[in-house]
Amino acid sequence: MPKVPILMPQLGDSIAEATVLRLLAAQGATVEADQEIFEVETNKATMGVTTMCGGVLSEVFIKEGESVVVGACMAMIDATEEEIERSGATPAGESPSLPASPESVPQPVPAPASQEDKPAGVHFGVTGESYQENGTDLKVQPSVRGLPVPAGMKGAHYMSPRMKARMDELGMSASDIAFISGSGAGGRVTIDDLEEFLEYVSQWPHRKASSMRLAVADAMRRSWTRPLASAGRPVFMDPLIKHRQHSPLRPGITLYFARALALALAESPECAGYLVGENILSPKTIDIGIAAQVADGVMVPVLRRVNERTMEELLEDYNRLIAQARRRRLAPEDSTGGIATVTNFGGFGLTFAAPMPMPSESLILGVGAVTKTPVWSDEVEAFIPISKANIVATGDHRVVDGADIGRLLMRVSELLQRPEYL
Repeated sequence: MPKVPILMPQLGDSIAEATVLRLLAAQGATVEADQEIFEVETNKATMGVTTMCGGVLSEVFIKEGESVVVGACMAMIDATEEEIERSGATPAGESPSLPASPESVPQPVPAPASQEDKPAGVHFGVTGESYQENGTDLKVQPSVRGLPVPAGMKGAHYMSPRMKARMDELGMSASDIAFISGSGAGGRVTIDDLEEFLEYVSQWPHRKASSMRLAVADAMRRSWTRPLASAGRPVFMDPLIKHRQHSPLRPGITLYFARALALALAESPECAGYLVGENILSPKTIDIGIAAQVADGVMVPVLRRVNERTMEELLEDYNRLIAQARRRRLAPEDSTGGIATVTNFGGFGLTFAAPMPMPSESLILGVGAVTKTPVWSDEVEAFIPISKANIVATGDHRVVDGADIGRLLMRVSELLQRPEYL
């Protein structure tokens, strides 16, 4: 009969072990799915450790009063194939080689770097046995995906292999089910909860998402995996507006900001750096993306070496790329490789927004709508109307801090006050 391990779960970000207070089921007892088997105590709370499936508690390796590290095997459940299939539990094998005492429990080891599709966390190795996954014979290595969920922890994010497979089939992520009230242990969303939700929403009005919308959704999901920070400030726009009105080229306002941002980044390239391991990589060239609204999405053509070329030299490429983007005819080489993006959300009447950078970039600069504001003038001793716009930069907080963004925005603002030198 297949055996399913009960492993010590991760009970908190800073919790490495817990002490067993009570064994709530005797060895040899018949237990049900989600039944508490151990009561454990950390330095923060007392919680229950449950089993993922029903069966017979055939082996118990931990005694009351002992400390157990995260990922260690605490007990084994003998379960039927039908019960394992129903619950989505991961069996450890027919005759696993398990420790007879806590002293011989193998220590947790880091998850292999190649297992990107598995949840992050520690793995507990069991030597010499194998199990089937997607038809492939693999060494037994129960991971966090097989950990029981502590009872009483609401909104638990654990997903069984069966649940994960169903979500992969539907193209759903954990965020898509975050609002579902789970009926499993600790608020875990079960496969039955998911199917009930899908049945519930099947009658809602709906439309097929376009490939563009799905691409934007995927890009923003990947961007959101990073810690992002936003900061903003006003910029006086009268010098820029006056310069544009008298320029025979009449470049778009967004191009002015792209040029100013490129010059500022050339002085502080670390603001658009990439964190790779323990190194921050600075860009080789200052290539700036320009966000262009298209039907049901956004395209981002990229201007090359913006800091090295004049506005006149950039204008032809700018007009060509924007026109191609709006027709959705951008070549791949014209939409990749940017280090930062400028987005003019002011074109939609918005005075403030917090844009998100592309997954491949560490910085985005947003430009708000131009508004007239009365400002006191000591020279004429009266309020005079001044044109201004809010600019907002969002960056990868692992690389750039709020102070860095503030200095960058200050420099962009200074450059825009003398647009004839851009």
